[in-house]
Amino acid sequence: MSKRTDKRVRLVEAADKLFYEQGVNITTLANIAALAEVPLGNVYYYFKSKESIVLAVIERRRQAIQAQFASWEALNNKGRLKSFIEHNATQGVEVVSFGDWLGSLCQELCKHSGEIATAASGLLKDVLHWCEAQFKEMGKGEKSHTLALSLLSGLQGTSLLTLTFKDPMVVEQQSGYLINWLETV
Repeated sequence: MSKRTDKRVRLVEAADKLFYEQGVNITTLANIAALAEVPLGNVYYYFKSKESIVLAVIERRRQAIQAQFASWEALNNKGRLKSFIEHNATQGVEVVSFGDWLGSLCQELCKHSGEIATAASGLLKDVLHWCEAQFKEMGKGEKSHTLALSLLSGLQGTSLLTLTFKDPMVVEQQSGYLINWLETV
């Protein structure tokens, strides 16, 4: 990896971490540069604005989601959905501190309009479409969208309550409920 790429990658990774832990609005370019160990003046060499870093973080998260989905390809559709629920269940401790890795970002950025809001909403739309495709392949037909929306709503609501109540047992309990629900649909 070249030094240029390395610095850019470090800036995106630092921004991603800070956006998750403290939010986009509070995070400054100086915070990002410090965590990435890149001089503040160099940030503008790689990114024209904070918005361009936000878009890079959204793309990084999109790639992470796609990689996670790809890791479950060998499973059947129900197994993929179950793995998705179980993956969320393992995030309880982080969710208690910072909220859902994806939902928190989307909630913050979708309060605005424009390219960033559209890109952020695309993250959850991608997840929704993936879930819907799993249900369709399970033969759920016209119910697939509603089932996918119910699953995603359940996961996002669970994350919100876990953060609000500062109780990792919420995510554990609700994930078990969602897995049982999945068996009945």
